[in-house]
Amino acid sequence: MNRKRRRVAIVGSGMVGSSCAYSMINQSICDEIIMIGRTYDRALAQALDLSHCIDFTNTRTTVFAGTYADCADVDVVIITAGVNPKPGQNRMDVLAEAAEITKQIVTPIVESGFDGIFITAANPVDIVNYMIWKLTGFPRHRIIGSGTSIDTSRLKTLLSDIFSIDPRSVSGYALGEHGESQFVAWSHVTIGGKPILDILAQHQERFKHLDLSDISRKTKDAGWEIFTRKGSTHFGIGSAIAHIARAVLNDEHKIIAVSAILDGEYGQHGVCAGVPAIISSDGIQELLELKLNEEEQELFNASCDLIRNNLEGLNLEPIQQG
Repeated sequence: MNRKRRRVAIVGSGMVGSSCAYSMINQSICDEIIMIGRTYDRALAQALDLSHCIDFTNTRTTVFAGTYADCADVDVVIITAGVNPKPGQNRMDVLAEAAEITKQIVTPIVESGFDGIFITAANPVDIVNYMIWKLTGFPRHRIIGSGTSIDTSRLKTLLSDIFSIDPRSVSGYALGEHGESQFVAWSHVTIGGKPILDILAQHQERFKHLDLSDISRKTKDAGWEIFTRKGSTHFGIGSAIAHIARAVLNDEHKIIAVSAILDGEYGQHGVCAGVPAIISSDGIQELLELKLNEEEQELFNASCDLIRNNLEGLNLEPIQQG
């Protein structure tokens, strides 16, 4: 019986790319992973190291180093290559360098004939994701950014510690920019299906110490807390990317907070921001438009304005093929 092999190319053989590959191998998400790096030797070293995991897993994933030409017939291209902010910088401060790197990466991928789905995790991810959409000319549902998937996970982890529950029993989202202007949509956060705002109202004495604005801040700053201590964040985001890729490759129809190009949703056009979406083999099958309260809508609008303002001046002419 012939079965289509699920093939993924990961562009970026640093900590994030290799952590993503490691997560995918251990979860048996795909059959083949192509590691593509700035230097072939680095990609080859990572591929060899990762291939030595296979004996300890339940299925066999083939891992090898490749080039952009190998992207021609893969199902998913994951882009993790980018620029890390220096001390005192934020994600937007590396935009100019990130824009140049993105074009250098995406051009040969498109020229290879790739016709699959992009998953982006390079910062500033919302802008890089929008750039890829413009440069490739692909339909918006095939361009997915990691967005606030990792921020949402951090939120759930914080709440799981406070309420002494499994983080998977928490439902809710961080929305907007994967960056300084993100926010938690508290009106849609539930614990075991019960709105957190109702829990706090009914148990005021028990949770009087709880400050939702402080939790929002900790959610936003979690990445920086890790980055300043060890110089990178990679296990969490690597797992988030693998989670999105699995939903695509297995046609899971899973709802994940991802960076998506908006075309009227939440009253926004011409911008890419973190929102919940149904992820399937088509990429973004549908965006879920939550009914935000007035304050949340204002925060979302402000976040989108910040992202949109940073798009000005970027060269977003589509890549000419052939």
